[in-house]
Amino acid sequence: MPTTLDTAHIQALDSAHFLHPFTDFKDLNARGARVMTRAEDIYVWDSEGRRVLDAMSGLWCVNVGYGRKEIAEAAYQQMMTLPFYNSFFQTTNVPAATLAAKLASLAPDVGERSFKHVFFSSSGSESNDSNVRMVRRYWDLLGQPQRKIIIGRLNAYHGSTMAGASLGGMSAMHAQGDLPIPNITHIGQPYFFENGLPGESVDEFGLRAAGWLETKILELGADRVAAFIAEPVQGAGGVIIPPATYWPEIQRIVDKYGLLLISDEVICAFGRLGHWFGYEKFGYKPDLVTFAKAVTSGYVPLGGVMVGNRVAEVLIEKGGEFNHGYTYSGHPVACAVALANLAIMEREQLPQRVHDDIGPYLARRFGELLNHPLVGDAETCGFVAGLVLVKNKATRERFAPELAVGMVCRGHCFGNGLIMRAVGDRMIIAPPLTMTHAQIDEMMALIVKCLDLTLADARDNGWLA
Repeated sequence: MPTTLDTAHIQALDSAHFLHPFTDFKDLNARGARVMTRAEDIYVWDSEGRRVLDAMSGLWCVNVGYGRKEIAEAAYQQMMTLPFYNSFFQTTNVPAATLAAKLASLAPDVGERSFKHVFFSSSGSESNDSNVRMVRRYWDLLGQPQRKIIIGRLNAYHGSTMAGASLGGMSAMHAQGDLPIPNITHIGQPYFFENGLPGESVDEFGLRAAGWLETKILELGADRVAAFIAEPVQGAGGVIIPPATYWPEIQRIVDKYGLLLISDEVICAFGRLGHWFGYEKFGYKPDLVTFAKAVTSGYVPLGGVMVGNRVAEVLIEKGGEFNHGYTYSGHPVACAVALANLAIMEREQLPQRVHDDIGPYLARRFGELLNHPLVGDAETCGFVAGLVLVKNKATRERFAPELAVGMVCRGHCFGNGLIMRAVGDRMIIAPPLTMTHAQIDEMMALIVKCLDLTLADARDNGWLA
């Protein structure tokens, strides 16, 4: 049985000393944090012994599920062998060099942009900071220092450091800290449900949305634009899945104007979309690929950038010293954990399993939610999924933002043994890739229950049309 402990004592310590990320500190102190104590498979337990189905894989990252002893053993063995040494001073370590080679072997071949090199960090945020440095260094070395502008998308998430938050297009983040920093700008997101025009097909919208990039390039001047950064599928923005026509047109545009293309795959890589990397799913050819999270299934922090040959060759042959890096770049314990994690993914064929089995099964089951009175749209891509809560299904009228209907639904999820994330009025999931059909059925039953409870609240409060 799960071990219980003095929840009030831990909450008091937490309130007194721990400032949480993305949190209203005053509000959390008033209610007290939920104390999680252990995890196994796809479930986590809190300090009161309650079991919760984790449909968010922690934070998009526990792809192989909880409780993998071989990952813990890999960390222990490495800690007893070489717990740390830096990658400065022209040194390396066995796990870092081995992992870099492994990641290069997993990345699909994309011609001149093929990936043979890796730059390590400890998080996706750090990795995107590194992207800014590498992109600008690349253009400097090619004698085009004026090419500094990086274009991102509104409602995209690329981390919360100064550069990462600037690259992302989250207005709430930009409102704090005078963001974005100079030479970063944004275009609209490819969200058909919200931005499609009457009578416009999904494919037509995909082309129009991609065209916003070309419009922005011409507005700024092509000789000043360095790169375009985007997630294959927008994660924290609400699981925004682009139309099939979107990425091919983006590829045409970046090639036409000579931009570097950054694929932020902190969420989408390592099987999440049914491929090792998300760019393979959508068929485009990035120059840089941001990764983190599932490279270790979240067991320890690790991030990095896959650096395509076009960029790497310039940095290596023309660059001299690259004045950038981190104490924990290529941390031996983190890299050893990543190798053990990737070995599990290969042995259990998790990307293929998402592609051939549990991804299609989730798509069928999740699509059934379209029959629910509150659900205006429900879609999946691999093993991510999102639905939209609507006031009126026929007209797709949305709830007033101040009603926070998504948070109402999330509250019912937490109260009934399910972790499902709310992004405005979108409810999203990204479960561990190890789920069985029976566990998907269990999750879907919980989702329906929580939607029913939210519907009852909406009726009782007179929120429906």
